Amino acid sequence: MALDALDLGKSALLVIDLQNAFIHDQGTLGVSGVDTKRLSSIIPPLATLIKRCQDAGMPVIWTMQEHYAVDALRKKKKLAGHTSRRKQVSALAGTWDAQIVDELQALAAFDPSLVIRKHRFGAFYQTRLEQVLRMFGTQHLFVAGTTTNACVETSIREAYLRDYDVVAVKDCISGVNEEWERTAWKVWQQYFCELHGSADVLRWIDAQQAPRVLGYAHMLLQVGDIEASRKFYVDLLGFSMRQAKPLADGRPFVPFNEGIALTTGGPGKPLQIDHMAFRVRNVAALAERLKKGKVRFFEELHDGIYGRTIYIADPDGNKIELYEEAA
Repeated sequence: MALDALDLGKSALLVIDLQNAFIHDQGTLGVSGVDTKRLSSIIPPLATLIKRCQDAGMPVIWTMQEHYAVDALRKKKKLAGHTSRRKQVSALAGTWDAQIVDELQALAAFDPSLVIRKHRFGAFYQTRLEQVLRMFGTQHLFVAGTTTNACVETSIREAYLRDYDVVAVKDCISGVNEEWERTAWKVWQQYFCELHGSADVLRWIDAQQAPRVLGYAHMLLQVGDIEASRKFYVDLLGFSMRQAKPLADGRPFVPFNEGIALTTGGPGKPLQIDHMAFRVRNVAALAERLKKGKVRFFEELHDGIYGRTIYIADPDGNKIELYEEAA
């Protein structure tokens, strides 16, 4: 599955315009003759997805479309805009029409700072969304909401043009017209994003949270003269050092950004590779799995240099450090 290439820690869910104006039968679209049952059908699967993302620590960012009764920018246009086809201006600021639907209000209140107000279709257009995503380190953007052919599609295109990996969550996106929607899916999949159901996304989150190795951290070398070795790697090879504190047993620890670290040899030990280190997710669960597999432990779960840490032996007795970075 394509989602397997994505990283939960670099992902966010964007929920677009789940407001009374577009979902409720007494909202602007409803009183203008649009079938809001179709639009509101996404609420149950979306609520499940939002809660799971929040529980997993994945940012859930909401947009709220907001308009004003008097809009000089729209007023100066000579050709009728889409708002002229409605009985009223949708989502007027401060009105019930502009509020998030009752079924999702509590989820939106989980972090009010992640509610982005916008005044046009696009979630990125003249809003703070892009800066928020950059601050979270987001690269992969899951998109849900309404309506398919207006605000959702505009936002997907904007995200793609900013080089995000975009995933449209099909059963959590709704539009006013099924035919238009199916055409949109074909265009999106060809040009802008992957299409997946919420069940796929939930399975992906579960897999992302399962205990596993995330990546190589460093190999620790025991050396006879740590200052001579430091000069060799820094002055001659051009390595760059990372900040660190001594090892738990008091030996010096000199790590480099290039993937190795130095320490002095232990008592009676020849010069050798001390251990290899890997970043992992859910180290406590991983430790339990390793114990059930009869793996030998050098050190049980403890607070290490980088976070919660274990030291284990591979089948040949090589020492491996597994740590989960502290929040």
